[in-house]
This record gives sequence, C-alpha cells and structure tokens, in this order.
Amino acid sequence: MTNGAWTDKENDLIVADYFAMLADDISGRPYNKAEHRRALLPRLNKRSEGSIEFKHQNISAVLKGLGEDWIPGYKPAFNFQMALVDAVARWLALNPGWLSRQPGLRPAYGFSEAAQIWTGPPPTLSNQPPPQELEQMLHIARKFDVAGRDERNRALGRAGEERVLAHERSTLRAAGRDDLARKVRWVSEEDGDGAGYDIASFAPDGLPRLIEVKTTNGWERTPFHITRNELAVAEERRSDWRLFRLWNFSREPKAFELHPPLDAHVSLTATTFQASFQ
Repeated sequence: MTNGAWTDKENDLIVADYFAMLADDISGRPYNKAEHRRALLPRLNKRSEGSIEFKHQNISAVLKGLGEDWIPGYKPAFNFQMALVDAVARWLALNPGWLSRQPGLRPAYGFSEAAQIWTGPPPTLSNQPPPQELEQMLHIARKFDVAGRDERNRALGRAGEERVLAHERSTLRAAGRDDLARKVRWVSEEDGDGAGYDIASFAPDGLPRLIEVKTTNGWERTPFHITRNELAVAEERRSDWRLFRLWNFSREPKAFELHPPLDAHVSLTATTFQASFQ
C-alpha cells in the first residue's frame, strides 16, 4: 500500500466519481458509496478504501470553500493539498453547466405559496470554525473569486430574490397583515437594479423593510459582493435597510439578516477602483 502523494490523474478520477455521487444525491437518486469506492480501487495507485473515503471528505471541504453543495454523508475534512483544489477546478471548467444549474427553479412568482425561510443568527467570532479550517476556506474563496461568481450568476440571484419575496409575504400573512403582504414589491424585477435593495417589504407593525438579497448554494460564511450604492443606501436608511443572506439554497434554504452598519458584522474589502485622468 502506498502513502505517496496523490497524482493529478488520481485526483481527477476521484473528483469525477465524487461529482457523480453528488449529482445523484441532489437529484434524490439512490447510489451506493461503498460500490463507488470499490470501483475506484483498481484505477488508483494501491489506495485503501479508507484513504478513498477520506479523500472524498477532503473534496467536501474544497466544495465548502467554493461556496458549493457537498455530499452530507462525507463530512468536510481539512488540511487537504492544493492539488486537490486544482482538480476540482479542472472538473468544474470541463463541466460549466454545474455552477449555473438551479435545481427546482420555478417560473416567475412561482414561490407565492412557499413556506417561510428558517432565519437564524448571523455568523460571529464566537461560532467561527477553527483558524486553520477558516483560513483554508477563505483562501479558496479568494483564489476562485467565489463572491464574484455568485454575483454574476443572475439565475441564482433572481431565484433567491423570488424566494425571499414569498417569505416576506408569507410572514406578513401569518401575522395577520394581508394588507401589507399585498404591498410587498420586487423592486429589482419591477424597476430594475439601482435602488440599493431588491425587495420593499414591511414589518408586521407597518415599518418599512428594504431588503437586499445575497444568495449562495454554499455555507453561511461564503463571501459575497456588495455595491457602493447598496452600502450608501444602507447608511442612508439604517433603520429600514436589511441584508438578507440566503444560504444552502440548492438544498434547504436558510438565512440570517445583517443590519447596518455592515462593517460591524463583516470585513469590507475594496475589489475595484475608479480610474480618472489627472
């Protein structure tokens, strides 16, 4: 049995096998992890079933860093080699449809009867992962610009906004405020981007809720982009503006809210600069 480093060929084989299982898992199709491991054995360099299983856990960790879905039965295991990250990136480059997929999307306003979204507390310093794990996650997110990828994925963003629109209306109806539920507006859909928020809603007492939605398929700490205009509106309308962070979207959407000032919750990093001639 070898303890040598995994080759690129081995990494490519096990990554492809992992995504085959993940596709089945997301679609609800039955699959057998042990059969997958045994089928891989003769194709790898004298690896054990245990090492294959642990490598699958490493792939889960890589996908977590990428803000993507992973197989629940393979708990993320960290301290992986960057060669494995590169193998996942190669697979995604060869299968561009994976990142643009939207499981279970419905037509516009198709979420009108959807249940309320589970909304919990935002991430804090007290509940962050161990430093080494967190650093690996953030390194991957920075290297592959996960925040920019999600921002450019218009189908993901639109589906998230539609889901939050339904959540707001459902919440108001449950509070006996059908009158306010009927007034909730999908501003970014009806008026276009530029308002600094996506949804104009209300609290049950009638106070306004200006909601900017940020959606990811991955975990709650996946980085996200926010525009200068959104920050300006958050500052101008502090009592009304909310950032609704929707995560785990492709499985079972969960959320938390951030209230201004945002720099009390997250580190804001300038990623673009305006160039003017002197």
